[in-house]
Amino acid sequence: MASRKRKMKSRKAMANPWAVAALAALLIAAVFLAFHEWGSGAQPEKGAKVPPGIWRYGIDISHNNQGKIIWDSLYVMTDSRGRTVRDPGLARDIKPVSFVFIKATEGASFKDSDFKQNWKDAGKTDLRRGAYHFFRSSKDGEVQARNFISSVGDLRFKDLPPVLDIETIHKGCTKKLLNERALQWLKAVEKRYGRKPIVYASSSFILDNLDKRITGNYPVWVAHYEKDRPSYEGWTWWQFTDRAVVKGVPGLVDLSVMRVD
Repeated sequence: MASRKRKMKSRKAMANPWAVAALAALLIAAVFLAFHEWGSGAQPEKGAKVPPGIWRYGIDISHNNQGKIIWDSLYVMTDSRGRTVRDPGLARDIKPVSFVFIKATEGASFKDSDFKQNWKDAGKTDLRRGAYHFFRSSKDGEVQARNFISSVGDLRFKDLPPVLDIETIHKGCTKKLLNERALQWLKAVEKRYGRKPIVYASSSFILDNLDKRITGNYPVWVAHYEKDRPSYEGWTWWQFTDRAVVKGVPGLVDLSVMRVD
């Protein structure tokens, strides 16, 4: 019996290399499939189409952007149809991301949980960075300005001006009150930093709600999607999509352009 057991063990040992090879093949296949799924499923390969023109490109981010940003490797790649793509093999044109706007605060007290790290990481690159505040029309403008200033601190010479993001008007708020509170924020932040802040809003919101005291005195970053040009013409920056694919940013991201002089 002892002799037979030794022979059986010997036969099993001879079969082991094949089992190991098969297992290795299965593991390689599993890794390949997982990688392929990650690349083509969780990370959309194609995003929004870039409008015709010669541009500098920029993104804007907040805690809502999930995943690690590769700050020293941010590129806008477009295919033959002008759509943003993630795969360099599909790219007909590759341009670097030149600027980034980072959410800092919102309303009277909210502070973006990722701002400090995003601000620090962007500051280590050649990107021009800017911080933005999401405006709440129900709150005093000066109180909101203090929230922003205390979070951002000092700016460097090459940093972009602060941004006031105005997207909503709360129930019961008049256009007059909205503009007065927005101007409170703009004037307080301009006084602190010695720079005219940027105003971000959609074309329709600008035309329906903001008066000339704002649009005539502060540079505008307009949001207008799926059009060759925004309906509001007095813009410096144009956010043309919230569904772009940018190398170095997981998932979809807001993408803006600035004219090249």
